[in-house]
Amino acid sequence: MTSKPRIGITGPDKGGSAAWFFTAWAVRRVGGRPVRIRPAKPRSIEAIDGLIIGGGADVAPQLYGQEKMPELGEFEDRGVSGWRRLLGLILFPLLLLIRRLLTTKTTGLNAARDALEKELIAQAAARNMPMLGICRGMQLLNVVGGGSLHQSLANFYEETPAIRSVLPRKRIEIEPDSLLARTLLSTGARVNALHSQAIDKLGDSFTVCAREPSGVVQAIERTDHPFVLGVQWHPEYLPQRIEQRALFRHLVQAAAEIKS
Repeated sequence: MTSKPRIGITGPDKGGSAAWFFTAWAVRRVGGRPVRIRPAKPRSIEAIDGLIIGGGADVAPQLYGQEKMPELGEFEDRGVSGWRRLLGLILFPLLLLIRRLLTTKTTGLNAARDALEKELIAQAAARNMPMLGICRGMQLLNVVGGGSLHQSLANFYEETPAIRSVLPRKRIEIEPDSLLARTLLSTGARVNALHSQAIDKLGDSFTVCAREPSGVVQAIERTDHPFVLGVQWHPEYLPQRIEQRALFRHLVQAAAEIKS
């Protein structure tokens, strides 16, 4: 009997329990075996068959040749009508409750996590191992490839209020011939938004495969690798959406092919 593909899921030592819970659940639902990886409990690349680089603290700007900008505060989830807030609370009470209970507020950067994930990304790429970067994970994939980030998105939302919500309230457009389009079976999707930074300069071998109307990059993929995707949203918090589950299913399937 063939064993399940082992999918490494990175995260911080403190906090990150909600992201781990939902990401591990997503991996299990599609036939994978989640393996938690943290700076205090690292795993060798030989211990996994696929890699998910999770969300969390900002990537250190020194990694892409910048100094850290002063804190400007998080953008707010403004302009949402009362019925939409009520609908969200009715449809997703369990998700919101678990995330609130398990999320620990953390501030600042995480150098130990940056170092751990950079090494795992390099080793996974050398082995043609499938990878999925989520939010911060997408940004780090890009930085490891030689790209850079916008440390603030304030200039992208001067007229339209920025959306910050765990609910799928943001519309993105997907490149028709991309790996992402083939994975989601769509050239458009509605996603959530919990980020305050985004990709600026693209890393080597990466291409943009999805944007939002403001121009912010919402997904990237490598053109020289079988399966490396980075998404700016959090698909683990959208378990009810079939197309978001497809991201994890295709990752696990790609890992199974490498494993066999």
